[in-house]
Amino acid sequence: MTYDAQNKSQPRDVLDALAEITPDSELAAARKTREAATRHIQGSYEAIFAAGEEEALPLSLRFWLAEKVSGWHQDEQLQRFYAARAAETGEPPSTPARQLALAHAELLTRSPINAEAPQLRALEQAGWSADDIVTLSQLVAFVSFQSRLLRGYRLIAGQRIGQPHSQAAVAGRWHTHPATQSGKAAPQAFTQAGLEWEPWIAPKPLSEFNADEQAILARFGHTDSDYFRLLGRNLPVLEQRTLTDKGIFYTSGGLPRKERELVAAITSKVNGCIYCASVHAAKASQLSKQHDDVQRLLDVAPGGDLTIGQNPRWQAIIDFTARLSVTPAQVNANDLARLREQGLDTLEIVDVVQSAAFFAWANRLMLTLGEPFWPEF
Repeated sequence: MTYDAQNKSQPRDVLDALAEITPDSELAAARKTREAATRHIQGSYEAIFAAGEEEALPLSLRFWLAEKVSGWHQDEQLQRFYAARAAETGEPPSTPARQLALAHAELLTRSPINAEAPQLRALEQAGWSADDIVTLSQLVAFVSFQSRLLRGYRLIAGQRIGQPHSQAAVAGRWHTHPATQSGKAAPQAFTQAGLEWEPWIAPKPLSEFNADEQAILARFGHTDSDYFRLLGRNLPVLEQRTLTDKGIFYTSGGLPRKERELVAAITSKVNGCIYCASVHAAKASQLSKQHDDVQRLLDVAPGGDLTIGQNPRWQAIIDFTARLSVTPAQVNANDLARLREQGLDTLEIVDVVQSAAFFAWANRLMLTLGEPFWPEF
C-alpha cells in the first residue's frame, strides 16, 4: 500500500511508511533485528522536527528546508512527505536570513566539500546563533541520511526505482590546503594516522551544560570533545544521533564490524572527509588485518576507481557504498545483485546501507562545521 504523504497523521515510523516495508518481509525482520537503530532513527527525526520557540528556525522553516533538501536528493516521496508537513505549518517568510539558510542547506546537500568558515560567519552576521546553525546543519545532514536509507530499503524490498547509467565507484576530491583557518598544519591526503579536528564556530562550554546534560555527554564520552560539545548545542538531537550510531555500528551479527568500518571509510572517501576516513579506515585495518588494502582505497586519486586491487567481496561493497554516497544516489539493482552474489544476506545489506547512510550524515557535519589538523607531538 502506497503511503499517502498528504495524510496529516504522522506515521509511527517515517521510513517504514515511506519505504512501504511489508511487515512480514526480510527487510522488516532485519530492521527489527536492528531495533535500536530503527528506534533512534525515528527518534532523531522527532528531535529535529520537535516544535519549539526558536525564532530563527521555527518548525515551518525546518519542514520547508527539508522539502528542498529531499528534492535535491531526488527522492520524490520524501519530498512529498515534507511538502505536506510544510503545508501544515505554512511557508516561512522570505528574508535574507532564510535565503542564507537555503544556500547553506544546498551546499551541505550537494557539495559539502566546498564549505568554508566564512559561510558560517555570514549566517552569524545575519542573526543565526551558533545553536541555530548546528540545528540547521543537523537537519540537512539528517535528511541526506534519510534519503539514502530509503533508496537502500526500496532496493532491498525489490521496488522499482530509477536505474541510472552505471558509473564507476570513484573517489571524490578533498582539501589539499596546507593549513587550517587558524594556521594549524592540515592533512593534504587521506591517512590512517590519528588527526584532530577544530570547529569554525564555538563549541558550547562544558560549564554551560547543566548537571543532567553533562551526564549525557559523559555517558557517551563526549565531555572533552570540541566536536560533540558543538553538536551539544542541540543536545536532544545529539543524543538520538549518538544512539543511532551505536545501533548501526555496535551490534552483533550481520555485516562484520570490520566491513561496517570499511563502509564508513568508503563514504568518507567519496565525500572528501579526511578526518572521518582516518578514524574508520584505521578501525577497518585493525579489525580486518588488511592494512594495505585499506590504504590502497585511501590512496585513490580524485575521479579514480575505488575498486582497483580489491577482492571481489570488497569490490561489491565499495561499488554499492560509493554509488549510494553520491548526490543524488546512483546505487541500483545491479549493485544490490553483486552484493547478493558475494553471499551477503538481507541483514548484512541493511548494515551496509545504514552504515553508508550514517556517514552521509556524519561527513556533512564534519566538513561544514570545521576541519582536521595534525596534532602536535
